[in-house]
Amino acid sequence: MTMENGEIPENANEHCPGTQSESAGKSDACEGCPNQEACATAPKGPDPDLVVIAERMATVKHKILVLSGKGGVGKSTFSAQLSFALAAMDFQVGLLDVDICGPSIPKMLGLEGQEIHQSNLGWSPVYVDSNLGVMSIGFMLPDPDEAVIWRGPRKNGLIKNFLKEVYWNELDFLVVDSPPGTSDEHISIVQSLGATGIDGAIIVTTPQQVSLIDVRKEINFCKKVGVKVLGVVENMSGLSQPVMDFKFMRMTETGEHIDVSEWVREYFREKAPELQDLIACSEVFDSSSGGAEKMCREMDVPFLGKVPLDPQLCKAAEEGRSCFIDQKCGVSAPALKIIIEKLIENNGFSQECC
Repeated sequence: MTMENGEIPENANEHCPGTQSESAGKSDACEGCPNQEACATAPKGPDPDLVVIAERMATVKHKILVLSGKGGVGKSTFSAQLSFALAAMDFQVGLLDVDICGPSIPKMLGLEGQEIHQSNLGWSPVYVDSNLGVMSIGFMLPDPDEAVIWRGPRKNGLIKNFLKEVYWNELDFLVVDSPPGTSDEHISIVQSLGATGIDGAIIVTTPQQVSLIDVRKEINFCKKVGVKVLGVVENMSGLSQPVMDFKFMRMTETGEHIDVSEWVREYFREKAPELQDLIACSEVFDSSSGGAEKMCREMDVPFLGKVPLDPQLCKAAEEGRSCFIDQKCGVSAPALKIIIEKLIENNGFSQECC
């Protein structure tokens, strides 16, 4: 059992309250833990790690959590593109991936295969550009296909190590990409950063009820732990793409699909050239309940905007590049730009950081 520096023992039960907690060894989560008696009798006091973390975070002006109620809503894609956008505005940006079991940030930043280096100042982030550094457990895995099968205490320990050991230098923004839900990792990051000041959380959802139900829980989590909700982003808000980018199919009587895309495009070019610039839209998810915007009004939190489901944005994420550097993401990039500008303006970030 490791008790040094307030660390949570690796063999502890899931949802361990921590060795320095007043409920250590006494809570329901402690039942049957091999460390229960030692924790119950050990002297309690302030976690010395929090002092180290506060010193590390003293050079970080703003800390933003990116959360989601459920997986698969595009939270990591938003985190990556938010970081690209802030860096393009000449801010100094760090992106911390605390999704321990599903670290997708290295791929989305084009950093697969990179490794963490140690200096006398601590762990060095992996840099996309001189003003955009990234840290993720994905850089520590010998095999990218290796599963991270860890209990809560070990995951919490790594998050603390990220906050204690990574040398970010001076940052305007630290963007923290979190796993979905309201589990141990979220409690750990809020407790560890709480004393240093968290500006707030951006919550990503999709329009349908099955996602919004979980987002309501995420908003209530933020309220309970004292984290301001900076706003909600409705991602995948309908499929939108230029009509000429679509694949067109014709179904035969036998149910076979025949690709007639080139014929349709040629028809547009010859018979209706004025229609070639149209954007075709379709609601993929049921938003008849009012989507994220209505939910935000009901829960009194800011609504930042909608991002359409754009195949080109998905491709940019797969290729690990910014959607803002060319015209390929012509549907999603403008929507993201408006959301990020609103985020900065609403919270006065530009005046303080520049």
